[in-house]
Amino acid sequence: MAAFDNNTYQTNASAYFCKFNEDFKYILLPVSYTLVFVIGLALNFTALYLIVFRTKRWKPSTIYMFNLTMCDTLYLFTLPFLIYYYADENDWPFSEPLCKIIRFLFYANLYGSILFLCCISLHRFVGICHPVRSLYWVSGRRARLVSVAVWACVLFCQAPVLYFSRTSRICYDTTSPELFDDFLVYSSVVSFLLFVVPFTVVMVCYGLMVQKLLEPSWGSEGGRGTLASQRSKQKSVKMIIIVLAAFMVCFLPFHLTRTLYYAFRHIRSVNSISCKLLEASSIAYKVTRPLASFNSCVDPILYFLSGQDVWRPHVVFVSLVQ
Repeated sequence: MAAFDNNTYQTNASAYFCKFNEDFKYILLPVSYTLVFVIGLALNFTALYLIVFRTKRWKPSTIYMFNLTMCDTLYLFTLPFLIYYYADENDWPFSEPLCKIIRFLFYANLYGSILFLCCISLHRFVGICHPVRSLYWVSGRRARLVSVAVWACVLFCQAPVLYFSRTSRICYDTTSPELFDDFLVYSSVVSFLLFVVPFTVVMVCYGLMVQKLLEPSWGSEGGRGTLASQRSKQKSVKMIIIVLAAFMVCFLPFHLTRTLYYAFRHIRSVNSISCKLLEASSIAYKVTRPLASFNSCVDPILYFLSGQDVWRPHVVFVSLVQ
């Protein structure tokens, strides 16, 4: 996922006198990214095959899942460069444009995944809590339009990354020291719009969905009160729990530790803050980087390899919104 400045780190400039050793990342990041690359590529290629060749009817969930899988796959292709980079201890041998593209694709994947998971959550919410209205609200055409809007939003919001990303023997994860304050403002705004807001929507939707599914009367209308509908209900509840857990494991720790680290780094540049505190936040941030990348492996596992309909993804999607 992300690069950082130096083996022996100094905040923004040597004048701030904070040095700490981070040799652990030269083992942690190459190993974790190699695992994500191998496992993620296999799972996402399988997911793409199932969607493209084994799904007869592309429902809205299928459209969102296809876009989510493409988002993950594009990011996975950047990992070999980062694996080499970190294994070589932050010595960037490639061009600056390639550094910019890799950083851009990471953040595009991160926030594209969040937004498409939000779309899937909203789709399920409508299908479960408003089944009649969903016949009008939910359609393949609307899903395609929403997907285009998501890609446009992600590309627009992440375009500044192409400006901020710089190289100086290293490929900066953030930006060059003199631009860090501007990057901090940009990153904070994007994190709020593309993480805090979607995460809140997902939490509210899943909370209401669980409440609805646990109602004794749910599934009894229209001939749904069958053993099959009960199994569908149980599977839907389990999937909601798994998605929420994965969301909080992959995305929440990364954003929390990154926010703390950026804030402490900024405070250190304008005021006094303990180097130990800055070091602790930096270590926590780096440890959560692989978790954010791991969503590329979790997405296909969640939506294809859960339950009994593993080789029939269209059946899985139908059961999830019933």
